[in-house]
Amino acid sequence: MAVEPLAHLAWPFFEDRHRDFARRLEAWAARELAGHAPRDTDAACRDLARRLGEGGWLAHAIPQTPVEEGARPAIDVRTLCLAREILARHDGLADFAFAMQGLGSGPILLAGGAAMSARLLPGVRAGTHLAAFALSEAEAGSDVAAMRCAALRVEGGWRIDGEKTWISNGGIAGHYVVVARTGEAPGARGLSAFVVEADNPGLSIARRIEVMAPHPLATLRFDNCFVGDEALLGRPGEGFKVAMATLDIFRPTVGAAALGFARHALAAMAGRARSRRMFGATLGDLQMTQARLAEVALAVDAAALLVYRAAWQADTSRARTTREAAMAKLFATEAAQQAADAAVQLWGGLGVEAGSVPETLYREVRALRIYEGASEVQKLIIARAVLG
Repeated sequence: MAVEPLAHLAWPFFEDRHRDFARRLEAWAARELAGHAPRDTDAACRDLARRLGEGGWLAHAIPQTPVEEGARPAIDVRTLCLAREILARHDGLADFAFAMQGLGSGPILLAGGAAMSARLLPGVRAGTHLAAFALSEAEAGSDVAAMRCAALRVEGGWRIDGEKTWISNGGIAGHYVVVARTGEAPGARGLSAFVVEADNPGLSIARRIEVMAPHPLATLRFDNCFVGDEALLGRPGEGFKVAMATLDIFRPTVGAAALGFARHALAAMAGRARSRRMFGATLGDLQMTQARLAEVALAVDAAALLVYRAAWQADTSRARTTREAAMAKLFATEAAQQAADAAVQLWGGLGVEAGSVPETLYREVRALRIYEGASEVQKLIIARAVLG
């Protein structure tokens, strides 16, 4: 008997509210995302964000409760992980739309204050105002301390100059959370975070970036881009702290999205193994196929355990869960890539046809091993935790 995709809801990591949420979202996704394959990526992202907002799902990533200084937003990480797992299993772009609304509003929840939150976040929560998080640069991806985009203190605010690249929702977002060098101290301690709205005359889209799995990405250029003092998130020099606090919340959810893709790959493999006949039997009758299915099934369950351990700890512990989040993100994304590759191999020639399930999954999964901390960076985080 095939494994039911929500069977893990019986695990003790979850409460009844999580089980209810997952079943409701599963029903919504099966109804709303079936056959959803538009090719205008910008329009699709806008549409998906709007529908996620109308369904009330974005409210779980962008709570309305104000955050007191130094506190953590009232975001339930297990709920975020369940949402991303389910959405990714049904539609990679729906998962992307959900995740970016959360990631692009997390810094505002953490450090934006009541006025900014009240002005920007209702639209993000409704899915009518798209959010973006602008951290990476051409020479400063994993090495955030190498950042060159700079913000200079001027009368009444700040002037930002430089570029950001590989920015998700670039070109369609209503605002960007931008981390720039302000020079209070060397390295990561001299960075600050700002909200730059898309209509700011000093902000332009230098180029749109085409990637292997169609998502809206862009390079942003800041040229004498003035923002007022109210655009600063937290205090000068706290940009790295704000960015890392946001990633600590959302990093386990990248593993959850990978888990959703891996479950989809396993289901595709099982379906193909049952239906494809060769050498007088089905593929599933062959021991080599059975061994590969077992390997992928094992990796899927191990990834799920790591993801939901990290999410449970984030929700129930006051301690930081950087190590657990890194383990979840590393293992789940690597396992998803192996599952997608195994699905391509099992489908044979059909698996490399453009638009086939394995080919689509293969392209969708690949970026997860890079963004929000590449696999190599996660290994460094884990090793440093082990070394104390």
